[in-house]
Amino acid sequence: MKKDDALRTAGKPVKKRSRFTLDDMQLFFLSLPTVIWYLLFCYLPMFGLVIAFKQYRVAPGKGFLWSLFYNSKWSGLENFRFLFANNKTTTINMFRNTIGYNVVFIILGVVLPVTLAIMINHLHSQKLAKVTQTAMFLPHFISWVVVGYFVFAFLSTDNGLVNRTLQKLGLSTIKWYQGEAKPYWPFYLVFLHVWKTIGYSMVVYLASIKGIDGSLYEAAMIDGASKWQQTKYITLPMLKTIMIIMFIMAVGKIFNSDFGLFYRTTRNSSSLTSVYLTLDVYVYNSMFNNPRPVYGYISAAGFLQSVLGCLTMITANAIVRKVDNESALF
Repeated sequence: MKKDDALRTAGKPVKKRSRFTLDDMQLFFLSLPTVIWYLLFCYLPMFGLVIAFKQYRVAPGKGFLWSLFYNSKWSGLENFRFLFANNKTTTINMFRNTIGYNVVFIILGVVLPVTLAIMINHLHSQKLAKVTQTAMFLPHFISWVVVGYFVFAFLSTDNGLVNRTLQKLGLSTIKWYQGEAKPYWPFYLVFLHVWKTIGYSMVVYLASIKGIDGSLYEAAMIDGASKWQQTKYITLPMLKTIMIIMFIMAVGKIFNSDFGLFYRTTRNSSSLTSVYLTLDVYVYNSMFNNPRPVYGYISAAGFLQSVLGCLTMITANAIVRKVDNESALF
């Protein structure tokens, strides 16, 4: 018999629990800074999406809202057309690079971090594991501006380390920021992205591995399972859910690109445009090549990326839900 039923049987009144207790108040104040941050920086700026459908004009001394609602005319979908206003080749290159690079990043962003996390977890020396983890996580905090200068130090035509090495070996030098180096740059961009981001993803998977019940591995070792068998039948199945969640979240950004990677490391070389031109780089370059105010163009590009990214994430989640409902994100 439940406690409330027992009290009613005894004839004693049952005191109802207050809907908002002191513990709830403490949790409310604890979460309040995060809620305020999201309201100010994530939800409030959404009202600015209306710029994508207007010819935004700044009214001196009137403020943003006055300029937006009283000094700017509605333009419909005109701001979206500029993304497709160039010749067909430029548009195809822009979307091909944006989607193509992200597909490679998504695949490598799941396979490599999981592999490294499993390898580090099997290291016997905890000190070596911590040093390795820290060394791989450190590039995540380095700015692309700094990385761009390091890349230039290696690939500079005159004094770059790579060309100097080629000269010492008696080989001809390469003008890395000219058209002749186009075949190499896709591999450089993929390598730099993996080098900078693999540590962060690896920490996520490593934390998930540490959360697996150790008794499962003990039972497997008693049964004579090898390290590979433990990984295949225990570690990977336990990581399946977090791997799928990370995959779905990455798919939601398939129409976005890391602006610093594509713009800073290539130094915006016009000879390499077909290799690094993505949607974000195209919008940034349009700010300087277009005589008209481009606020609406920038907002339209961001709005388009968000909508397409949301649709792809919902689609990926729906596919996962049909295959394995428990692993779906929502």
